[in-house]
Amino acid sequence: MSEIKLTIDGTEVTAAEGMTILEAARAADLYIPTLCHHPDLPQMGGLEPNDVVWRGDERIQNKQPDGQAVGCGLCVVNIEGQTEPLLSCATLAAAGMVVVVTDPALNELRHEKLIPFLTIHRHACLTCAQRRGCSREPCSTNVPAEERCCPKWNFCELQAVVEFVGVLPDTPRWEPTTLPVLESPLYTRDYSLCINCTRCARACADLRGVGALGFVLDEAGRAVVGTTAEKLEESGCRFCTACVEVCPTGALMDRDLKRGAKEDRLEPCRAACPAGIDVPEYVRLVAQGKADQALAIIRERVPLPGILGRVCVHPCEDACRRGEINDPISICALKRFAADQGSDGWQAALPSPADTGKRVAVIGAGPAGLAAAFYLRQKGHAVTVFEAMPLAGGMMRYGIPSYRLPDVVLDKEINDIEATGVQIRLNQKIDDALALKAEYDAVFIGVGAGFSHKIPLEGRDKDGVLWGLDFLRDVRLGQGADLTGQRVIVIGGGNVAVDVALTAFRQGAAAVALACLEKRDEMPAFEWEIQGAMDEGVELHCSWGPSLIKGDGRVSGLDFIRCTSVFDDQGVFNPAYDESDSMSLDGDAVILAIGQATDLSLVPEGGPVKVERGAIVADEKSQATGQNGIFVGGDAWRYPGAIIDAIAAGRRAASAIDNYLGGDGDIELRLTEHVTPDPNIGRIEGFADLTRVEVPCLDPTTRVKNFDEIFTGFSQDQAQAESGRCLQCDLRLYIAEVPTPPQAVFPLDDEHVAAIPDDAEGVYILYNEEREVLVIKGTATLKDELLAKLESGSSAKFFEWEEDKMYSQAESERLQAYLSAHGQMPVGDGADELDDLF
Repeated sequence: MSEIKLTIDGTEVTAAEGMTILEAARAADLYIPTLCHHPDLPQMGGLEPNDVVWRGDERIQNKQPDGQAVGCGLCVVNIEGQTEPLLSCATLAAAGMVVVVTDPALNELRHEKLIPFLTIHRHACLTCAQRRGCSREPCSTNVPAEERCCPKWNFCELQAVVEFVGVLPDTPRWEPTTLPVLESPLYTRDYSLCINCTRCARACADLRGVGALGFVLDEAGRAVVGTTAEKLEESGCRFCTACVEVCPTGALMDRDLKRGAKEDRLEPCRAACPAGIDVPEYVRLVAQGKADQALAIIRERVPLPGILGRVCVHPCEDACRRGEINDPISICALKRFAADQGSDGWQAALPSPADTGKRVAVIGAGPAGLAAAFYLRQKGHAVTVFEAMPLAGGMMRYGIPSYRLPDVVLDKEINDIEATGVQIRLNQKIDDALALKAEYDAVFIGVGAGFSHKIPLEGRDKDGVLWGLDFLRDVRLGQGADLTGQRVIVIGGGNVAVDVALTAFRQGAAAVALACLEKRDEMPAFEWEIQGAMDEGVELHCSWGPSLIKGDGRVSGLDFIRCTSVFDDQGVFNPAYDESDSMSLDGDAVILAIGQATDLSLVPEGGPVKVERGAIVADEKSQATGQNGIFVGGDAWRYPGAIIDAIAAGRRAASAIDNYLGGDGDIELRLTEHVTPDPNIGRIEGFADLTRVEVPCLDPTTRVKNFDEIFTGFSQDQAQAESGRCLQCDLRLYIAEVPTPPQAVFPLDDEHVAAIPDDAEGVYILYNEEREVLVIKGTATLKDELLAKLESGSSAKFFEWEEDKMYSQAESERLQAYLSAHGQMPVGDGADELDDLF
């Protein structure tokens, strides 16, 4: 496309032919005010009005079937040779055109154009002399609460435009209305704040292709926005919240969405994953039938996708925003589908790093150790993993029954890691980590919590008493106890206890009872695990604590007393009992599964590597211990932890170890092409009511007789149906931001600081390269402090300043405004600027 040149406010601008003046100005970073225009949306007049819209239970009929919505008119400009101002959003840029944006007469016209918006939107705060830094509550001028601006105050687009254009003194006062405020899943619709710019309707129809929102025209030709059916769900809403993103006011606001990093707020599934897997992208790829690419996306962050797809605790599902509508997406099951159905094409995209000559020892072939080894190998280091057991996998192999995690899955993914050049030495127990460091450049300790926590229960030494993890490990080794025909009593309420109970049946038990301290709804085991155990015939006894294992040399039963509470008022584990309430269970075997412990004898007592409360002490970020070159992760560092936590710890440690060995610490992988997703998601009738697709499983009456995998996984159709329920929240991140009015921001250099008067008092704000706020500071010596910043090698690249003799108050107001907008204080400039405030 050919280019043209024009002049806007004295600046020569190069624009692509076919651009409007507004688009050309924005491409050149020149500001023209507007409220109806959005970079990603068609013009306001480009969408036909609906026949009817709804605001709650109010049905609103279109009064002008042949009419079109009229824009805000704020983007007016003068063009040399034209007698009247023109709309920059609707006028094509032309070669040689001379455009004027900044002009007193134009601004007076913009004042008039603002009045209709302010008439229908409460605006007392916009005209208040004390508005800077105000949090709206309490109000120092006693403006009634219903007349104040909304919670979007200080990060509102309408507010920014009004402050840029200005407000006429005779602007009419806003009159309170009875327009509805509707609470919907994920967002709130407050029609009293709507300025009817139709951005939301255009986003829903043109950007997303859904059409759940629309507008009609009233008798005067003004747009009135609403839903296309009485209920939002009936309108076909897909809850993508694009409407919220483009709304210039607080009419559409996210519910229960904390301020902070936008990615974390809008991709809570990804933010909740300790390893940071790009959940939205791989779920979308599964929906598109692209399992190969989905697997590659997952493997960029974790080397054990099939394992996680079966046994992950999936915190991502707890955070899934679809759960606010009905049920969260089965993210974990979709990960398994991708792992099972995806090809090994990702392997061709692995880096081929040059050998660094550095050697790293990894102690423990569990999830933390395997993850650390995999990523360290990608950086070119020689990695040797020492595993005490006959096979690699750690607690994944010896603590999780094969009906949940089959050997074939473990072996496949461990072999994939070995294929990258990682060496695994089996039956190699390390007794002294410090001695191993003498042979290697770095050591990672990744041993798991593989030992049963034992309690001093009377009768625990009788024949027939087993310990949970020991029992599971022996079964995996083919040395499990024969429980044929026996009545088994399992003690514990966690996932290990449930696995012990189910494994007891598979070892021949005639009956299995599970007793725990917790109430039924307090049991730490997953609900689906508990229900699965009950389906197989496990008998639950909740709120009972074991008091005595009965029997003359051999177990014959167990006495219990009632547990009235598990935790005290401070949330500390401190069970309370009612000894007057008791019961007994007859049994031939008792298996105690009430906790785990880690063997840390490989760390000599009194040495530089410290152990506290059963875990090795290490730096929170690098996981470096007190001994130079020794790092730790997994259960040895943080217990209790899940497999995904251990993998994340292995990733962090690999990055830190690479840094320690002279590398850059960058362990990020790119195993497939990342494509910008299509914003048009289309309409799906009944989308809100789509229910979670249950993962198929074996019949309880037959599966209890063997160790076949219980859950058989999604079919192609099931995986696509379930992934199709995803809200695709991340699409909001691709919506362009609307340009904001210019600020007097200057490069932080000698020339611009020298322009500040020597005696100036006031406030300065420092920005980094990305224009993120680092520091907000009030001072009596503006120039001197900024010069000191220059001399100290500040990381700031830009600054703005404002004279104000009440600089302490001005600083407080600016900080309050920043906190209100971002939910956190500025990040700082590597100094202690914020400390003085507290």
